[in-house]
Amino acid sequence: MILVPLPRLRIEPLVRNALAEDLGLAGDITSAALIPAGHRSALHMISRQAGVLAGFDLAALAFRLTDPSVSIAQIKQDGESLTPGDVIATIEGSSQALLTAERTALNFISHLSGIATLTSRMVTAIAGTKASIACTRKTTPGLRVVEKYAVRAGGGVNHRFSLADAVLIKDNHIAVAGGVAEAIRRAKANVGHMVKIEDDVDTIDQLQIAMAEGVDAVLLDNMLPEELRLAVEIVAGRAITDASGRVTLETVAEIAASGVDLISVGWITHSAPILDIGLDAVIAPGE
Repeated sequence: MILVPLPRLRIEPLVRNALAEDLGLAGDITSAALIPAGHRSALHMISRQAGVLAGFDLAALAFRLTDPSVSIAQIKQDGESLTPGDVIATIEGSSQALLTAERTALNFISHLSGIATLTSRMVTAIAGTKASIACTRKTTPGLRVVEKYAVRAGGGVNHRFSLADAVLIKDNHIAVAGGVAEAIRRAKANVGHMVKIEDDVDTIDQLQIAMAEGVDAVLLDNMLPEELRLAVEIVAGRAITDASGRVTLETVAEIAASGVDLISVGWITHSAPILDIGLDAVIAPGE
């Protein structure tokens, strides 16, 4: 799968808001007090842990917004593996501007690289199966587009971006609608022909009903591996099978071995630890 960079139009508001939050009402008073206005520096962006890079464009934009004349030599690309000590990029520009943007840049790239790294580990754990690792809508408010991009950088795929992308009938929808069959019928009657319908099922009985009504995908929620294998047999390729719940790095391989098409994992976005990435000043001899 080709990793398509996010448009600047989508990421610039996020970076601008983060910089504005950090600048507060008076700006970077530390850098202004300590560093002459015309001073210039070079920084190496370095990975301090092994992982997968994601979010470089957001980090670079933080520097460019504080210093439009900044020079950035990128060495590592999003989606590439990192080892401790790898230089990701060299950034040269106004010392005041670089230090002002430093924390915002690192917050974005460390967070998103952490998501890409965790996703990559999940993908590696299911290598050799047909399953893909998918993220969910369990994302940080306001950061969904970049967190889902980070999942793709780690080799995963994206589930819905929003409630408008597709119909996903969950257990509470079923309870309110009066049952699995009625919920599916209402969905079919009220959405356009281009909209896919996925039904959340907790039991094999619910799955049988969903398949009788006809859906595009089934979310197999919190099923044990033996139940997942039976569900895949029942579906028999007539719909996409999407396993969810009980997914960890320790269980994901067995879940994938059941033959499901997708494994949806919320915690790769909402609970991924950051990847430790730092910025080190390059000091010339005599400075």
